[in-house]
Amino acid sequence: MSRNLHPVPDAEQPLQGGMLWLAAIVLAAANFIAVLDMTIANVSVPNIAGSLGISSSQGTWVITSYAVAEAIIVPLTGWIAGRFGAVRVFATAMLLFGACSALCGVSNSLGMLVLGRVLQGLSGGSLMPLSQTLLLRIFPKDKAPAAMALWAMTTLVAPILGPILGGWLCDSFSWPLIFFINVPIAMLVAPIAWRMLKRYESPLLRAPIDTVGLVLLIIFVGALQLMLDLGKEHDWFASTEICLLAIVAAVGFVAFLIWEFTEKHPIVDLRVFRHRGFTAGVITISLGFGAMFAANVLTPLWLQSYMGYTSTWAGLTTAWSGVLAVFCAPIAGKLIAKVDPRKLIFAGLLLLAGVMVMRTVATTDMTYWQIAIPLILMGLGLPFFFVPLTALTLGSVEEHETAAGAGLQNFMRTLSGAFATSMVTTMWEDRTSALHAEMVGMMDPMGETANKLAASGFTGDQVRSVMDNMLQGQSVMLATNQIMWLVAAAFVLSAVVIWIAPKPSRSVDMTQAGH
Repeated sequence: MSRNLHPVPDAEQPLQGGMLWLAAIVLAAANFIAVLDMTIANVSVPNIAGSLGISSSQGTWVITSYAVAEAIIVPLTGWIAGRFGAVRVFATAMLLFGACSALCGVSNSLGMLVLGRVLQGLSGGSLMPLSQTLLLRIFPKDKAPAAMALWAMTTLVAPILGPILGGWLCDSFSWPLIFFINVPIAMLVAPIAWRMLKRYESPLLRAPIDTVGLVLLIIFVGALQLMLDLGKEHDWFASTEICLLAIVAAVGFVAFLIWEFTEKHPIVDLRVFRHRGFTAGVITISLGFGAMFAANVLTPLWLQSYMGYTSTWAGLTTAWSGVLAVFCAPIAGKLIAKVDPRKLIFAGLLLLAGVMVMRTVATTDMTYWQIAIPLILMGLGLPFFFVPLTALTLGSVEEHETAAGAGLQNFMRTLSGAFATSMVTTMWEDRTSALHAEMVGMMDPMGETANKLAASGFTGDQVRSVMDNMLQGQSVMLATNQIMWLVAAAFVLSAVVIWIAPKPSRSVDMTQAGH
């Protein structure tokens, strides 16, 4: 790649017509596969766990490792782009994303796969905000809304297609293909993007990097995530290892706060938390997104492990939650200017809470549509939660703080999804074990079921196995319903928190929000 970053010469004209839209499609494709990889592994966890000989809770590391790495890189993207050039960083990140995807695909152990996913998240996390930044740079102002509509559509559609595509690839071929499909796209998009967009490269900025802040961020986030992921296997705080991780996370967090509040060029500008509206918005999105992510991760695990669904059908079922969201997002965007965004957010979150309450009465003999209908209804609430919340949160900070606020909001959103995944899978397994132990003495007290099975020709061992499977299925179902109550409570709490925020004092150009 050329290192000439001087102002664009007159001879090199801006892109126009078909070439402009080709560049837009290339940028949207990069955003698409980065967002796709946040959900494509959700329905693949049982396949990956079975292939690598690990538990389902260990398999969720495939999801959390990507999310944590992405969360860490988001606040750094602006500095990296200024230091090396947005176009150069975008093209390089695209190549690295393809290479790391290949590493994930050839992994033959959990450690190797998690390493690949961390590296994939570090490269993919830069693609999302940079694809939006470059779209706004190449399009004239009068066409910017159309460009952002294309970008927003990939952001909405990718999470829907992720579970479907992941399920189909796992059932029809094998799980490594969910990563290998990124490779040809990345190898094609990176050189095309560089060739078409290098004329839009900006001069380099020699801004200082907050190295200490970055190290403290990685330490406390990494230690906290490891504690959550490993806690169940090591009996939580009965383990010296978990206690040490908790201490490192706590000390690292306090040190990070102190450093960032006193550093002249902080990696994460925590000063924006002085705005009450921003603080309330970030707490709301952390609670709400964490609750949503917990439900989205648990649903395919439950369907595949205990309801007899294949990966494909689990993906087709969970994808319903995004269908109505695509159609409702433009409506939510238009209503922001006419209705107090706090009312929209409150209504959206209460609707999501209501859907989760519907899911607390699930049974093991539910039909496909009995499971799918609540997921379809989720799509009505999601846009009225996300779209106005971004406007309210960023509308609460001063104009020059918009970029810092957007980065911090996205950091907290992504991090909450990773933490929620670890916590919900651990709670699910713990509650299942506890309920199994509670109900074992109540199952078939008169021995009628056992006698019927024995009379049908089952041996003693077979009778015990069949009855244990029945008990396990009911234990899992009850544990799932109990967790849905907790998810509903988290949505209600986030709906209440949003009223702490004052009504936004200014409107926000949504193109500044980033991903």
